[in-house]
Amino acid sequence: MALPDIFTKAVTDKLIERIDMLTGESQPLWGKMSGAQMLAHCCVSYEYVYDNTHKPPGKLMKFILKMFVKDKVTTEIPYKRNSATAPDFIIKGDRNFEKEKVRLTDYVRKTQDLGANFFDGKESHSFGKLTIQEWNNMFYKHLDHHLTQFGV
Repeated sequence: MALPDIFTKAVTDKLIERIDMLTGESQPLWGKMSGAQMLAHCCVSYEYVYDNTHKPPGKLMKFILKMFVKDKVTTEIPYKRNSATAPDFIIKGDRNFEKEKVRLTDYVRKTQDLGANFFDGKESHSFGKLTIQEWNNMFYKHLDHHLTQFGV
């Protein structure tokens, strides 16, 4: 079953509605992250695309990621609860909830504004060139997983 199209305004608006339902007191249904940490964690996918704040993997690691991780991230198969997390995505310490909420919302809107064609064949930080569908699945599935984790 195809995942909702994150490049459409209707899907983006629904995701932002879910993000807006979170509060600083929201608790996860599973896992250990606080709401602010989860929002910061979700921003990492977008930081890879827009901010150049993370060191890209070397050639060998990129090969390994493409061979063993890419399909878990870019297909429609949902993430399992408490799955392993890449080091860049591990958020330690306190974060400002409102700041992270605004950052994530801005990234989601920017992605929708740029549109699917911007991502067609675009090189990802870890997996090489991805199709529009792979970008969509990666973005949508990750957000949906963590918003569900927090009951929204």
